[in-house]
Amino acid sequence: MLKNVQQELNRFAKYVIQQSRTNLTKGKKNSSKALYNSLDYDLNVSPNSFSMSFLMEDYGIFQDKGVSGIKKKYNTPYAYTNKMPPPSKMDKWIVRKGLKGIRGKDGKFISRKSLQFMIARSIYNNGIKPSLFFTKPFQKAFKNLDKDIIEAYKLDVEELLKFTTNGNN
Repeated sequence: MLKNVQQELNRFAKYVIQQSRTNLTKGKKNSSKALYNSLDYDLNVSPNSFSMSFLMEDYGIFQDKGVSGIKKKYNTPYAYTNKMPPPSKMDKWIVRKGLKGIRGKDGKFISRKSLQFMIARSIYNNGIKPSLFFTKPFQKAFKNLDKDIIEAYKLDVEELLKFTTNGNN
């Protein structure tokens, strides 16, 4: 019944996802493509209501909103307090980025485990800067959504009235 409203909500969601993916790529936050590929939405439209939710990898919210470190703070509800990110989670990222071992004070290369620890400690201290890869396109599209939905609903009501009046003849 709400065909035009459904089309408008689909248009809105597709725009937000497309712009979010663009922002991930431009912001160089797309090394594994897992977050990029996980962006999706779920739209349910029934005769009396509709609901929409956006989907992404769990860590996507931290990439979007950022995380304050113990030394560097950001305007975000998330913060490292007493627990460092697990160094082992840095391994695949190190390989994807092509990071090679660096030399320690003695001139020898440090181990990959040491490199993982150093990166995790840096994230713990400095946090993750907010990228707003999702927030910005969502807010931009949401500004116009109310008038677009009203127009789509108006078209749906007009179609319903035409169908109803033509059905009674």
